[in-house]
Amino acid sequence: MTRRAKVAVVWRGGREARDTATPQNNRFYRVFEELAAIGIHAEPAVYDEAFAGEVRDQLLTVDGVLVWVDPLHDGKTRVALDPLLRDIAARGPWVSAHPDVILKMGVKEVLHRTKHLRWGTDTHLYRSAPEFRETFPERLRTDGPRVLKQNRGNAGQGVWKVEQIEPLPGGRAAVRVLHAQRGSVPEDLALADFMARCEAYFTADGCIVDQPFQPRLADGMIRCYMGADKVVGFGHQFIKALIPPPPEGPASDAAQPGPRIMHPASTERFQALRIKMETEWTPQMMAVLGIDAPSLPIIWDADFLYGPRTASGEDTYVLCEINVSSVFAIPDQAPAAIARLVSARL
Repeated sequence: MTRRAKVAVVWRGGREARDTATPQNNRFYRVFEELAAIGIHAEPAVYDEAFAGEVRDQLLTVDGVLVWVDPLHDGKTRVALDPLLRDIAARGPWVSAHPDVILKMGVKEVLHRTKHLRWGTDTHLYRSAPEFRETFPERLRTDGPRVLKQNRGNAGQGVWKVEQIEPLPGGRAAVRVLHAQRGSVPEDLALADFMARCEAYFTADGCIVDQPFQPRLADGMIRCYMGADKVVGFGHQFIKALIPPPPEGPASDAAQPGPRIMHPASTERFQALRIKMETEWTPQMMAVLGIDAPSLPIIWDADFLYGPRTASGEDTYVLCEINVSSVFAIPDQAPAAIARLVSARL
C-alpha cells in the first residue's frame, strides 16, 4: 500500500489556537475539505515564534506545506518564519509560497521590475534615503500626485498618496498625504518632514516604489486570483484606501470599503484581463523574475486598478500589487483548484 500524502496548512496564531485547531474550525476549512475529497491528508500547523521549533518538527513529517502568513501582523514579521520555511524546503517537502519566490514577486519592487509590461506604468524605485530626498521632490512637482509604497507590507501599511500643496511660510515645500491604512485622514505637512518619516522603509535592505496616482481609483480594484499560472476567479471591490474620508469621518459607514464581490474565472466582463494574465503577463513576469512553473505559488493574486480608457473606450489595467504571502478570502472555485494543484505538485 502507498502512504497517503500529507500536507500542512500554516497560519499565524497563539498557543491556544494551535492546541485547538482542527480542519473544520478555521477560515481555511474549505481547502481542508477539498484536499480530503481527493485523498490528501491535511493538518493545521498554527505558527508563532514562541513555538517555532514545534512547528518545524511538524513540517518535517509532511510532503508539502501551504502557508498563509502576512508579512506584517500586529507588529510581527516573517523574519523568523522565512528561514524556517527555507530549511524545510531544503529537506524535502515543497513549500508554497517559498520565501524566495515571495521576495521576487510578492513585494512592491516587482512593480518596478515589470513596469515595461503592459500592466506597468511610470514607476520608479528608491533604494536609499539620499536618493529619495534628491529625486522625489522634483518628480512630485512635475508629475502630479504620486503613490509611495514600502517594499513589504499588507493592509495598506506603508502606502501613501502624496500631492503637492501651497508652500509653508518661508517657502518650504508642503504636501498633503493620506495613508492607505483604514481610518486614516489627510495630513498637511512639510515635504521634508514626510520624507524623513519614510526613511524607516529603507531599513533591512528595504526600498520605496513610486507610481502615479490613478484617477479611476473610485471605479474599484479588480483582484485576479491565480492558481499557479491559471486564473481561478476574480474579486471586484470599491475600495476607500487613498480616497479622503467623507465629512462624517473615517469611522463612518460611508468611509468603509464595499464588499469584495467574487466572480468565477469565466465572468464575461473580465475575460480580456484573464487572457492577458494567462497568455501574456504571467509568462512575461516569470521570465523577468526567473521563476519556473513548478515554483509558482499554488495561490496568489494580482490587484489591478483601472487605467486610462483607450481611444475606443476599452478599459486598461494598471498593476497595483501582487499578493503571495497570505491570499484570502478566495473565490468559491479556488479551494478545489488549490487541491488539484496540490495533488499535481505532490
